[in-house]
Amino acid sequence: MLLRTLLTNLRARSLPLAGSGMSIRFASTLAPLDSTKLTIEHTTTPKPKLAKEDLVFGKYFTDHMLEIEWTASSGWSTPKITPYHNLSLDPSTIVFHYAFELFEGMKAYRDSNGDIRTFRGDKNMIRMNKSAERIALPTFDGEELLKCIDKFLLVDRDFVPEGNGYSLYLRPTMIGTTASLGVGVPDKALLYVIASPVGPYYSSGFKPVSLEATDYAVRAWPGGVGDKKLGANYAPCVKPQLEAASRGYAQNLWLFGEEGYITEVGTMNVFFVFKNQDGKRELVTAPLDGTILEGVTRDSILELAKDRLDSAEWTISERKYTIGEVEERANKGELVEAFGAGTAAIVSPIKSIGFRDGRNIEVPVALGNSGELTSQVAEWIRKIQYGEESYKNWSRVAK
Repeated sequence: MLLRTLLTNLRARSLPLAGSGMSIRFASTLAPLDSTKLTIEHTTTPKPKLAKEDLVFGKYFTDHMLEIEWTASSGWSTPKITPYHNLSLDPSTIVFHYAFELFEGMKAYRDSNGDIRTFRGDKNMIRMNKSAERIALPTFDGEELLKCIDKFLLVDRDFVPEGNGYSLYLRPTMIGTTASLGVGVPDKALLYVIASPVGPYYSSGFKPVSLEATDYAVRAWPGGVGDKKLGANYAPCVKPQLEAASRGYAQNLWLFGEEGYITEVGTMNVFFVFKNQDGKRELVTAPLDGTILEGVTRDSILELAKDRLDSAEWTISERKYTIGEVEERANKGELVEAFGAGTAAIVSPIKSIGFRDGRNIEVPVALGNSGELTSQVAEWIRKIQYGEESYKNWSRVAK
C-alpha cells in the first residue's frame, strides 16, 4: 500500500537526475491548482469589526477562509472561499501523529487609495513549496494560490485595518489529512488560508529587547529542516524561550556548535552591524546553509541594503560569525547595532545579549529605541508595503 501511494504521488512530480541539473517529469492526469475554478460562499452571520486599538495578534479572525483539498488520485480540487469554520478530522489523521504540517506568514496592507496589497508573496509561495516537498506533501503553482488569496482578500477587505503598522496577517497552511496510523506518504492533504487583523508589533514604538545566548538547546542542525517553515520546528523552541524568560530575557539568540555560531533570534533572522578597521561598516547575517530560515524580510533587507547603501562605506555579508566575535567586537567598540528581522515585526532592535554565567554584551542603540540602520530598514520596507513607494514587483495589489 505504501509503495503504491508513493508511486502515485511521484507521477505528479518532477524528480531530479543526480548531478545533471535536469529532471524527469512523470506523465500525470492529476488536476493542478486552478484559480479560475474558485467558488465563493459568503457568510450569513458577519462578525463585528473590532476597534484597531483592541486587535491582538492571532486572536481575531475574518469572516471567511480559503480551502483547497488534494488527493493522490485526483490532484487539486476546486478552491473554495467559505465562511470561517472548524475543521473535522479523524483522530488518526496523519498530521496529529507525524507532523505533516507547514505554514507561511504573510501580511496584507491597505494603501492610501484603499487598495489591498501583499508584500513579496511570490517568495512565500516558493518557500511553501520547498517545505511541502521536504515532507512529502503536494506542491502547487504559487501564482494560482496567490490569485485565490487576492480574491479572499477582496471578500474580507473590510477586515484590513487602515494606518501604518496595521495589517491583515495571512496564514497559508497545509496539512496531511490521511486517516491512518501508518507512517507513509500522505494521499490526502488540505491547503487553507486564514486571516487575522493585527496592529503594530510595537504599539508604542520600537522596544529594544534583551536576548539570552542559548547553547543548551539547538533550533536547527545541518541536514535537518531548519530552513523550512514547518510547525515541528517551533514547539521545541518554546521551553528554551520560557527558560530565557525566567531569567529576564525576551528571546533566545540561538547558537550552534562548540564555536557558538549565531544562527537566528527567537523565530526571526538576525543581523549585526560592525565597524571594521578599514572604516567601513559591515552588515552581517548568517548564510543560508540549511539551518537558517529563508526569511522574506531577511532577503528584502539584504537586497535593499546592497541597492541603497553606499558600497564605499558599507559591506553586506552573508557569512558565519560567532558569539565570541560579537563579544570581542563589542569590547573593542566595534559593535554598532543589531536587530531581528521577520514578517511580524519587520525589524526588532536588540539592546543586550546575556549568558547564563552572568556575562553580558551591551548592544548600542544610537536612536534610543533602535539603531540607525534598524530604523532606516524598517522605513524602507514600510513604504513599499503600503504602496507609498514602488520597488520592483514587491507590492501586489489584489484584483
